[in-house]
Amino acid sequence: IRCYASVSITKQQATAAAAKAESFLSGSNTLYVEEMYESWLQDPNSVHKSWDVYFRNVNAGAPPGQAYQSPPSFSSFTPPAVQGPDQAGQVSDVVDKHLSVQSLIRGYQVIRGHSVAQLDPLGILDADLDSTTPPELMLNSYDLVLFNFPSPLRFAPNLTQNNFVFQKFKISSRNILYLVQNSYCRSIGVEYMFINNYEQCNWIRQQFEPPGVTQLTDNEKRLAWERLLRSTKFEDFLAKKWTSEKRFGLEGCEMLIPGLKTIIDCASENGVNSFVLGMPHRGRLNVLANVIRKELDQLFCQFDSNLRDEGSGDVKYHLGMSHQRINHVTNKLINLSLCANPSHLEAVDPVVQGKTKAEQFYLDDGNGEKVMSILMHGDAAFSGQGVVYETFHLSDLPDYTTHGTIHVVVNNQIGFTTDPRHSRSSPYCTDVAMVVRAPIFHVNADDVEAVVHVCKVAAEWRMKFRKDVVIDLVCYRRNGHNEMDEPMFTQPLMYQKIRNHPNVFKIYTDKLKQEGLVKQSDIDNKLNEYEQICETSLESSKEISELNFRHWLDSPWKGFFQDVHGTVDLKMADTGVSEDVLQHIGKVFSQNADLTIHSGLRRVMKAREELVGNRVIDWALGEALAIGSLLKEGTHVRLSGQDVERGTFSHRHHVLHDQKMDKKVYVPLNDLYPKQASYTVCNSSLSEYGVLGFELGYSMTNPNSLVCWEAQFGDFNNTAQCIIDQFISSGQAKWIRMSGLVLLLPHGYEGMGPEHSSARPERFLQMQNDDPDHFPESITGDFVVRQLQDANWIIANCTTPANLFHILRRQIALPFRKPLIIFTPKSLLRHPLARSSFDEMLPGTEFQRIIPENGPAAQNPEKCRRIIFCTGKVYYEILKERSDRGLVEDVAITRIEQIAPFPFDLVQAEMNKYPNAGIHWLQEEHKNMGFYDYCKPRLRTACSWTRRIHYTGRKPESAAAAGSKAEHLKQQKSLYDDAF
Repeated sequence: IRCYASVSITKQQATAAAAKAESFLSGSNTLYVEEMYESWLQDPNSVHKSWDVYFRNVNAGAPPGQAYQSPPSFSSFTPPAVQGPDQAGQVSDVVDKHLSVQSLIRGYQVIRGHSVAQLDPLGILDADLDSTTPPELMLNSYDLVLFNFPSPLRFAPNLTQNNFVFQKFKISSRNILYLVQNSYCRSIGVEYMFINNYEQCNWIRQQFEPPGVTQLTDNEKRLAWERLLRSTKFEDFLAKKWTSEKRFGLEGCEMLIPGLKTIIDCASENGVNSFVLGMPHRGRLNVLANVIRKELDQLFCQFDSNLRDEGSGDVKYHLGMSHQRINHVTNKLINLSLCANPSHLEAVDPVVQGKTKAEQFYLDDGNGEKVMSILMHGDAAFSGQGVVYETFHLSDLPDYTTHGTIHVVVNNQIGFTTDPRHSRSSPYCTDVAMVVRAPIFHVNADDVEAVVHVCKVAAEWRMKFRKDVVIDLVCYRRNGHNEMDEPMFTQPLMYQKIRNHPNVFKIYTDKLKQEGLVKQSDIDNKLNEYEQICETSLESSKEISELNFRHWLDSPWKGFFQDVHGTVDLKMADTGVSEDVLQHIGKVFSQNADLTIHSGLRRVMKAREELVGNRVIDWALGEALAIGSLLKEGTHVRLSGQDVERGTFSHRHHVLHDQKMDKKVYVPLNDLYPKQASYTVCNSSLSEYGVLGFELGYSMTNPNSLVCWEAQFGDFNNTAQCIIDQFISSGQAKWIRMSGLVLLLPHGYEGMGPEHSSARPERFLQMQNDDPDHFPESITGDFVVRQLQDANWIIANCTTPANLFHILRRQIALPFRKPLIIFTPKSLLRHPLARSSFDEMLPGTEFQRIIPENGPAAQNPEKCRRIIFCTGKVYYEILKERSDRGLVEDVAITRIEQIAPFPFDLVQAEMNKYPNAGIHWLQEEHKNMGFYDYCKPRLRTACSWTRRIHYTGRKPESAAAAGSKAEHLKQQKSLYDDAF
C-alpha cells in the first residue's frame, strides 16, 4: 500500500531541484505543476492518469523529462519502469499543450477576460479604456491550435487554476474558447482574483461559470420588466410635465431601479430589515419614488417653487427620507432610509456608514445581519473623490465596520463634460475598491437579466462574507449633466449615438415579446395604469399648500419631540451630579484593575486618585466625570478620532494596556456600574473627512447618545471642511435634521508653528447664524435655552474642567440637539490653575457662559480703567502678567466661555459694571483670525454702540502662527505689553 502523502520533505525538495532543469517546468508553468503535484499527493485520482504515472516515476527517481509514459489501457497495473531519454520530447509536447490550455483559461478567468466583455451599451467605448485585446486571451500567444488538440481535456478539481465549467467532466477542446468567453466576455466582466481567499474566489466562480447560471425564471423576467417600466415611465412623466426643470433624471440607466430592488429582495430574504442608502443627485427622485416609495404627490409638489417651509430647505434632488413598508417579494417589513446629500457627490458615503453602524449598535446587530448599507456612486466621482478611499478604509476596522456595503456605480462613462480618458488614470473607475479586496462586477446596463443576476450575487456575497462588493453598472447619460445642459458641445459622437439608441425598456420589451412572456395588450395596460397613477398624484399635489420637510427626515427620532412639528418643552435638565457619583466615578477612573501598566501611567493614576480625594479635578477628570455620569444615566457615549484612547497629549488614558500581555486592555469607564450604558472609545484611521462624516452619521441615529470626534490637532479639521460646511453647520436649516455631535478641537498658541496652533475658530464663527447687530428682545426666563434653540450650532472655548463637565452633559440635558464645537486646550491640561472643585459640579450648578472678574477690580469697579474680554488659555497668561505688573485693581479680565450664540445679556451686564473702563478684546490669534471679527460687532451691540472696542493681539497675517519659537515669544511679549 502506497501512502502518497507521506513522501518526505527531502524527497520533495530533490524532485523540485531536478525539475528546475526542465524547460517546460520553468516560468509560470512551475506554479501550476507544483499545485497539481500537491493535489496528487492528497489524491492520485485528482489528476489525469498520464500525470499520475509521471509523478510516480519522478518519486521513483526518474528525471522529470524522462518520467512520462502513455497511460495503460487497463486499470490494474504495475508502475512502469523508468523510460529512456528519447521520450522527453513527447512529454514536453503533451505538457505544453495542457499548460497552454490552462493558461488560456486562466487568462480569461483571472487576468483580462473582463477587458473584452461587451459592457458598453453604446458599443463605442471600452470600460477599461483599452481597445486592444490582451495577449493572454489570444491563441497565438500560446502557440496553440485548439481545434487540432488530439483528445478531450480533463482538469483537476482541487487546483486554483480550475473552474466550475470544466472540473466535473471532460470537455472537448473545440468548446473551451466558447465556454470561457461565455462566462467572462459577454455582458458581465468579473474582477476578483486579487482576493487572497480561496473560498471566496471559488464562491464567485460558482456564480458565473456554470453554463446557464445567469438565466432568470419567467416570473423573474416579468418582475424585472414591470420594475423597469416604472423606472422608465417615471422619468418620461417628469420630462413631459416639467420640461424646463432640472431633475437630474436617470435616463440611460433605468436599470438602477430594478437592480436596487433585487438587492433589497435578496437581503430581505436573508434577514436584513433595515437599509441605509446614500447616493448623488442623479436618479434620486426615481429612487425616492420607486425604491423608497415616497408618495408621488409629495414628490411632485416639490416642483412648485412657491411652496415654503421652515429653514432654508434644499433642492428636491438633495432630499432624503425614511420609510417603512412591506417588501412584496419577501412579504417582510423593511425600513428604507435615504440620507440627504449636498452636491458634493461622495460626501454622504461616510455619513451612511456611520448611521448604519449606529443602527447596528442599537439593535445589537454585531454581524450586520439586520442592517445593511447601500451606496450609489457616479463613475467620475468614485475614481476622483478621496473620501471614497477614506470610507473604504473604514470597512474592516472593528469600531467602524458595517459588515459589508454594496456599492453601485452608475457608470455614465462621462463626468460633467469630461471624458473618462481625462478623468482617471486607472483602467476602471472602480479600481479603488481593490484596496479592500472587494469583488467588482462590471455589467452592461442594457442587459436586464445580467444586471439582475449581478445584483443577486452582490447581495448574496455581502450576506455570506460580510464584506464590501462593487457593481459597475456601465450605462450612458441620455441628457447632459442636467436636462438644460447641451452635451453635444463636448461629446458630439457619443450623443449622436445616444440619440439613435433605444432605451433599455424598449429593448427588453421586444425581447420578452419574442419569448412570448408579454403581449402588446399587457404592455398597453401597464403603461396606461402607471400613467394614470402619476396623473392622479399630480392632481393631488396641486392641493398641497405648504411643504413639510419633516416628512423628508432620513433619521426621524420617534418619541423625542412632542408632536410632528418638532415642538419641545424649553426646559433643561440639571447638569449637576451628586457628590457620591462624582467620588465613585473618580475612584474607578483612577484604578487599573489587574493590569501591569506603565510606570509613568501609575504616577498618573495615583495623581488622579489624590485629586479625587481632595475633591479637585483637572481636565482629564472633568471629561471622565461627564462621560461616566452620562453612562450611569443610560446614555451611550462614543469618542472617536486619531489617538483618542490615550489622547494626543497623553492626558486621557481611557484605554489601559498591559505591559506584558498583548491585547490585554482595560477601560475603566466601562466598569462603573452593572447596568450602565456602553462607552465606545476608539482610535480612528488617519482620516478626518471620512471619520468625521462617519461620526456625524452615527450621531443622527439616536438623540439619546453623546457622540464626540476629536481632531489630533484642531487645524486638522480643515480636511473635513466639506462635512462641517455642508452637513454640520447647515444640516438643520436644509433638511430639518438635528445632530448633537461634539467636535473637540485642540487650540492654542504655544510656539508649535503654523499647523499646530489654531483650530481656525474664525471659520466656524463665520457660519454662525446669529445677527451681530441685533440685541435679543427678551433676556429673561428661558432666554438661554431659546437662544440655543435658534442657533445652528454652539461654539465654546472653556477654561475650567467644571465648565467642560457641564457643557458635555448639557448636550443631553437640552430638549433638542445642536452640534457643539469646543476649542480644547493643550497646556491647560496640566496647568495648576486650570482646576475645579467638586462644588462646581454638584446639583444646582451649571455651565457658565462667561466667567466674570472676581478679584480686586470687581470690588471697586468704578475705579477700574480697563476691562479685557478674552477666551481660552490666554486668560491664564494675562492673569499672571497682570499680577506681575501690579495691576489687579486697575484691569478686570472676563472670560467668554460660550462664544456662540453670543451671551449678549451677560456681556452687557459686565460692561455696565465698569462704566469708566476702556473695553478691550484680547486674543492670541492674528487680527484677521480667531474670535475678534465675530465678537467685536456683538460687543458694540451689547453696549448700544456707545463705547469703543479696542483690539489687543497679533497683527494680520496669512499663516496661522509663527514657525520660530523665538518669534512666537517675541509676539507674546508684545501682546502682554499692549494689554496693559
